[in-house]
Amino acid sequence: MFLYETHLHTSPVSRCAKVSVKENLDFYKALGYAGVFVTNHYPENGFDRAREYTYEERIAYLFSDYEAAEKYGKEIGLQVLFGVEISYKGTDFLIYGLDKAWYLSHPEFETMKKSQQLPYLIEQGALVIHAHPFREAHYIDHIRLFPRCVHGVEIDNACRTDFENEMAAHYAKSYGLLPFAGSDNHVGIKRERLAGMQSETPIIDEVDFVKRVLSGEMSLFSMKNPLLPDSQNR
Repeated sequence: MFLYETHLHTSPVSRCAKVSVKENLDFYKALGYAGVFVTNHYPENGFDRAREYTYEERIAYLFSDYEAAEKYGKEIGLQVLFGVEISYKGTDFLIYGLDKAWYLSHPEFETMKKSQQLPYLIEQGALVIHAHPFREAHYIDHIRLFPRCVHGVEIDNACRTDFENEMAAHYAKSYGLLPFAGSDNHVGIKRERLAGMQSETPIIDEVDFVKRVLSGEMSLFSMKNPLLPDSQNR
């Protein structure tokens, strides 16, 4: 099977990430992954004083780690694909299938409220996944669900508790939403458990990935990090 990391944050574009592009890619290459999606936070949430910069500058910053990763990935033989995590007060969505040219030519999407923005992204050909919908944290005032505005739900997020993932799975099943998995990796090799999507043949690009997920051709996987010392993997 060909393994893909679908939820990965890199430093410095995601302020919450602790690991550089190179360290992350070396880690996934060592694990034998076929590819990774770099899904950094949209600059409104991951860029200090975002509004002091032009829209074009924010998009350039968003893509900077991905572009560095794509270049390094070609050197080491690891496919690198683009995605983005957009947020609203702790409610997060993974977006796949739209490229830099699309973002540069559609600044209107940035100011839409989520109930308008998510269907709009879907109309534009994006795959929209609700990430860790039942995450609980001190900075999240309440849980928000958008069952009519997404394709699927991250029912296995390697950073969340079993309870939160079980609730996500129940939610997805109840609404007939696609199941999805990702590591939400911010720490590279220090991530104790990993999750993602796998396929029997390698995916071609982001558009191919979107088609395969929507058609049910990809399946979820989860595993312990075999490169982490046993003392840290308990």
